[in-house]
Amino acid sequence: MNQFIPLSIPNFEGNEKAYVNEALDLGWVSTGGAFITRLEKDLASFLHVKDVAACQSGTAALHLSLVEAGVRPGDVVLVPPLTFIAAVNPVKYQFATPVFIDCDDSFCMDPQKLRSFCEQECLFDGRVLTWHGKPVKAVVVVHVFGNMADMASIMEIAETYHLFVIEDATEALGTIYTEGPFAGRFAGTIGHFGAFSFNGNKIITTGGGGAVTSRNLETVSHLRYLSTQAKNDPHYYIHDEIGFNYRMTNLQAALGVAQMEELPEFIRRKQHNYELYCREFVGFSLASMMPFREGTSSNHWFYSLKINRDAVSASMRTIITSLGEKGIQTRAIWGLINEQKPYEGEETYLLEKAPYYASRILNLPCSTQITEDEILTVCREVKQLLTELSE
Repeated sequence: MNQFIPLSIPNFEGNEKAYVNEALDLGWVSTGGAFITRLEKDLASFLHVKDVAACQSGTAALHLSLVEAGVRPGDVVLVPPLTFIAAVNPVKYQFATPVFIDCDDSFCMDPQKLRSFCEQECLFDGRVLTWHGKPVKAVVVVHVFGNMADMASIMEIAETYHLFVIEDATEALGTIYTEGPFAGRFAGTIGHFGAFSFNGNKIITTGGGGAVTSRNLETVSHLRYLSTQAKNDPHYYIHDEIGFNYRMTNLQAALGVAQMEELPEFIRRKQHNYELYCREFVGFSLASMMPFREGTSSNHWFYSLKINRDAVSASMRTIITSLGEKGIQTRAIWGLINEQKPYEGEETYLLEKAPYYASRILNLPCSTQITEDEILTVCREVKQLLTELSE
């Protein structure tokens, strides 16, 4: 094998080493230090919000959001089936009940089916929406692969039925509406809460790490308080609430500050490389690139190739394994969460698009340092393989 083209790897071509070394030299390596505050300010400035609380992961950000929204045991949370399982697991942390709502062609939650579920399957007394006697408390909306959900429709539904909206923007840092009622608003800043992830494969990384924001300063301050074990008194360690060890470390934040300096360039490259892929697959009958929502400027975090199942019946595992043997790392979209063992038996609602796309979507290499020659190699090898498999 002469080459290996990874799916998505971090890019450290800026001040990462300098800032991490600075944190080491100062001795601030744990959950306190100037880089944490600096990263929070940088994120707030970029997102045009009042404040952001840095935490240990996108999962932690989602869990804190559910806690702050008052989700309790027995409550119902409406969730997507076609996403990474971390978007739904925090619902179980709160001993709440997930109900899986289908996606639309953006892979994000379908607002028409969300509305239909609220109207047809629930009761609403003007204050509380209930499903089989259980309060429906919140909706977790994932902006899948950086593709913005239809937030105008979702927010209208949420306001009608008094639901909290938790935006899982863990894949969508930098995605923004360019048209419509939320023009100029970034993913993660429209709902009641917004969660971000800085895992190693995200558009920027702190190794692990995440962040959470909300609509007002007091809420973000309380989220930060909960993330630091809800400590009230630094001398006597007084705690008035149940807290969590969810605070980001200063070493992680040092990486994050450097990555934020590069974020606009990373987005530019992601968008440019996506256009190269689109150009190469134009007119190819066995697969086509999936678009991003009109009226938005996406960060184009992951690129999705839809396989024509009328012509290519080979399993996604066969396709991925064969490309891997050629040195090209790809992946299937996800196994549906409602089909995973921890979620067997949970309620689903009109799942049609989610299973359709789960069997057809292949994610292509999309690192910010991928070269044009590598993209052309990927396209050539994918086309050749699919052609062979269709014969």
